[in-house]
Amino acid sequence: MPAARPRLLYVTDLAYQARGRRYCDEDVLLTSRLRADFDLALCHPLDAAALMHSFDGVVVRNSGPVLDYRKEYEAFRERALADGVRVYNPLTGRADMAGKQYLVDLSAAGHPVIPTVDRAEDLHRLPAAERYVVKPKLGADSIGLRILPPRELPDLSDGSLLVQPCVDFSYEVSFIYVDHDFQYALYAPRPDRRWELRPYRPTVRDLEFARRFIDWNGLAHGIQRVDACRAPDGELLLVELEDLNPYLSLDALDEAGRDAFVGATTRSLHRFLDG
Repeated sequence: MPAARPRLLYVTDLAYQARGRRYCDEDVLLTSRLRADFDLALCHPLDAAALMHSFDGVVVRNSGPVLDYRKEYEAFRERALADGVRVYNPLTGRADMAGKQYLVDLSAAGHPVIPTVDRAEDLHRLPAAERYVVKPKLGADSIGLRILPPRELPDLSDGSLLVQPCVDFSYEVSFIYVDHDFQYALYAPRPDRRWELRPYRPTVRDLEFARRFIDWNGLAHGIQRVDACRAPDGELLLVELEDLNPYLSLDALDEAGRDAFVGATTRSLHRFLDG
């Protein structure tokens, strides 16, 4: 059983340079607040496997794209699962945590997702477009993303790439959940400025959309971000479900919003460690 004050290893890459975001500021804020309930130590993701057994739980936060250290990340996952280490978010996520194959699967199953294929023989399933988005299945943070005309689409024979039509959306919106509870939503009014975010008041229909993907993923604990775009017909389409280390844009919230999120996360971590 965890001690009276649980010991948490908080995994973050404070030096990672993300476009339009400051990972380090967000993690400094969150750890400063979580210290009220937990004994915390911060470490780089490359050090997590060596340190994790000395703690009651491991919290993976703004650790940067695992594409940069895929071998080490897989070794961390394998060892944590084999040794029963409590990792938050749990390592059973079906979405970005496991790559982006889920976008292909959800699209083929008829869910409201940006149409996505990974094989040349399935390109006919995509709506005709002047431009297509091509990105690696194991990508993150737009690494490797290209926008190409139809005549320049690459060979898809190895299954490592996704192809989607460029959607002329009105805006992008993100829904943040802790466990299965909605916390807040933010949107980018200008499509060309993804990380200039403002508070968004979701409708009941919006929340039903986001909740279906949270339910589909099946994580009992953890922080997830459902990213969607508002399509030309007014409906939302899933862009991605980030269940590994979603950036939270806490700086876009007011003090009351940050307090509420920290409180929800603290309660979730206690439930997770006590379970």
